[in-house]
Amino acid sequence: MKILVTGSAGFIGYHLVNGLTSNIKNTVIGIDSVNGYYSTKVKKLRLKILKRKKNFTFKKINLENTKKLGLLIKNFQPDTVFHIAGQPGVLYSFKNPLSYKKNNISATKNLSLICKKYKVKKFIFASSSSVYGDQKKFPIKESFKKKPKNYYAKTKLICEDIIKKRFINSDTEYMIYRFFTVFGPLGRPDMFIHKFLNSIKKNKNILLHNNGMNYRDFTYVDDLVKILIKTMKNIPTDKILNICRSKTIKTTSLVNLINKIYGNNINKIINTGFVKGEMLKTHGSNNLLKKNFKNLKFTKIDFGLKKTIAVFKKFNY
Repeated sequence: MKILVTGSAGFIGYHLVNGLTSNIKNTVIGIDSVNGYYSTKVKKLRLKILKRKKNFTFKKINLENTKKLGLLIKNFQPDTVFHIAGQPGVLYSFKNPLSYKKNNISATKNLSLICKKYKVKKFIFASSSSVYGDQKKFPIKESFKKKPKNYYAKTKLICEDIIKKRFINSDTEYMIYRFFTVFGPLGRPDMFIHKFLNSIKKNKNILLHNNGMNYRDFTYVDDLVKILIKTMKNIPTDKILNICRSKTIKTTSLVNLINKIYGNNINKIINTGFVKGEMLKTHGSNNLLKKNFKNLKFTKIDFGLKKTIAVFKKFNY
C-alpha cells in the first residue's frame, strides 16, 4: 500500500511512519516543512531514525507549495493520506494567528483539493479535543457543542468543516479523529510532560499553569497509531471520533508520578496562575471509538511514562 504522511518530522507523524513502515508491504512518503516552532533538534533526530527504513522516503515540502505537493501526489498516487501536520500551541495562537491560518486552514484546503483531484482513496485527518473547549458535563461525547477557546482550536474546527464539504460525493473516503492529549517517547519539548522532565533533570522549579488544577485525558502514542493504521483497512461508519483513554489525571498528580519514575526530587512547584485560552479539563468519551473498533486496549499512564522517560534519558533532548 502507498501512504503519504504529512508532519512526518513531528511527534505523532514520526510514530505513525514508524508503525506503517514496520509492514514491508507499505511504501511511505513523509513530508514536513521542519519549521522552528520548537527546537528542530528532536525533529532531525526523528527523521534520522526514520531514514533508516528502506520503505520510507522523506520530502521537505511546505503544504502551501501547491505545485510541489500536486506533483508529488500525482506521481506517487497514494492510497491513503494521513494529514497529521499542523501548527500547534494555544498561547502562540494568540500571538501569531496568521501562522495558524496558513499552516492549518490553507494547508488543509490545498491538500484536500489535490487529494480529491487525484482520487486518493482515503483521507485521515488529525483534529483535536481542543475544539470542545470547556465543558460542564463529562465524559465529552463527539456530539457535544463545540466551544473553541483559542485560535488553534478554531482552525481545527474550520479544517474539519473543509474536509467534510470537500469529500461529499467524491471518490475519497474521509475520517476525522479528535486526539486527546497524546504523549510518548520523543514527544514535543514544548509540551508539559517534557517540560517537567527537563525541569527535574536540571533541578529547576516546576511551573504549573492554572494553579495545577488542570485535568488531562492522556493517550499513549502507540495506542493512537494502532487505531490510525486500522483505519486504512476500514473507515469507521462514524466519520468523527474521539481518540482517548477516557481517564483523567490531575496535573499535580502527573508531576508526582513523573518524579517518582524519573528518580529525582522536585526542586519546587510554582503555580503560575490561569492561562488564557487553555482548557481546564479534558475527559473524552471513547464509546463510539470502541463501537467502531472492537477489543481496543489502552496503555496505562505509568507504563507509558516509563517508556517516555527511558527514551528521554537515552537521547537527552
